[in-house]
Amino acid sequence: MLLIMSTSKRVALAVLSINLTFISLQAQNPDREQVESAMKRAGSFFRSKAAMNGGYVYYWSPDLSVRLGEGVAKPYQIFIQPPSTPSVGMAFLHAYDATGDPLYLNAAHDAGKAIIYGQLKSGGWRQTVDFDPRSKTIGYYRNGKGSKKGSNNSTLDDDQSQSAMRFLIRLDKALGFKKREVHESISIALNALLAAQFPNGAFPQVWTGPTPRNKVIKASFPTYDYRTEGRFKNYWDMYTLNDGLAGAVTQVLIEAHETYKDVRYLNALKQLGNFLILAQMPEPQPAWAQQYGYNMHPIWARKFEPPAITGGETQDVLDVLMTIYEITKDERYLKPVPSAMNWLKRSHLKDGRLARYYEMRSNKPLYMERSGKVYSLTYSDSNLPSHYGWKITSHLSELSQRYSQIKAGIAPQKKPVTSTEVKRIISGLDRYGRWISTFRGEALSGQPKFKPGDHYINADVFNQNMETLSSYLNEMK
Repeated sequence: MLLIMSTSKRVALAVLSINLTFISLQAQNPDREQVESAMKRAGSFFRSKAAMNGGYVYYWSPDLSVRLGEGVAKPYQIFIQPPSTPSVGMAFLHAYDATGDPLYLNAAHDAGKAIIYGQLKSGGWRQTVDFDPRSKTIGYYRNGKGSKKGSNNSTLDDDQSQSAMRFLIRLDKALGFKKREVHESISIALNALLAAQFPNGAFPQVWTGPTPRNKVIKASFPTYDYRTEGRFKNYWDMYTLNDGLAGAVTQVLIEAHETYKDVRYLNALKQLGNFLILAQMPEPQPAWAQQYGYNMHPIWARKFEPPAITGGETQDVLDVLMTIYEITKDERYLKPVPSAMNWLKRSHLKDGRLARYYEMRSNKPLYMERSGKVYSLTYSDSNLPSHYGWKITSHLSELSQRYSQIKAGIAPQKKPVTSTEVKRIISGLDRYGRWISTFRGEALSGQPKFKPGDHYINADVFNQNMETLSSYLNEMK
């Protein structure tokens, strides 16, 4: 009996010791070896399994048999729009910077070559790159492997050309400016971007060559009945702020100036800031529209995008103006900020969000109803089409805090990566090197037709996790 009791105690003590050791290990911060091991497994999977000709899409089924971007991707097709090829390439560059492992630089270089393949004759990019020369959606590629009948519309919509340029600038630098095809591609792209800038500093949504040399005037309200138009022909050629265009172009110009020390990019940044000052609408709505005609009146774009004052673009512009001030220290770029933030404050909906559109002059939230293919304007939000975001999150608090810090001369502090976050990321990686997501009804780029509970691989999750782990390693240095 005594022997049995003694053995039981020894077993109990051994189990207790194992549990305490496990708890102790759980309490420890992940070390460099653990983080680098997880990154290598994930990076190796993405490069060897998820890539197609070095490029990427948005989502994959767990077995990689289904590839999705804006709809189902063709077998020979990759995407440019985030979170696809340039964004994945940037995640690899972050990993290379943090670890020095050539695996990541080689993967980034592969992504760069895929992007360069799809560069248009006009210098920028469109949403996709097709590697099959017989494809009906192939573009007019600069390398001569596309089709002269294909699209040559370089686009700044949805951060497409901008994301490609930011990545190629970083890749060019990481490669020591020694890879001719990379340096040549980004040089051509940046020159094309500068040529696409209007004299007033604005950019179009799309370009095929240099833009018209229009007269520089200030924004004003239209005097005609804009409701009768329904759509503006070739709105993509006009002055555009839609979908964060100004913010994405700003980051390109800053990266280009800091990397190549060419004053042209700084001048283009200042000119963009000058346009944003001109484009601020007069009282009672000192904010911004999605797009403007050459007469500097807000105009229609697609049939569900009316001329209006917009909550989203206004927030993006405020962020850009503060960024340009930080680069230039020119007070002119801060002058529009207080009145625009006051407009945001008085334009909140009851739930604390902002409407995408506000009627000009009255400032009433403006929505659309849909019957078949016909859209009609309404003040009611009771029957909104589901394919578009009619209400958006307010970032007034963050914008106000940033403005206060700028005025006080306080530098923003980057939030450090926590060990808890790193543990969550590492533990979520499966034995194949995949982070598997479960769809729970959240908004996703491309609006994939997932059902709740569907499992999928998300490029955005890979990008964010790799960048977080890279930042954690950098903080350990």
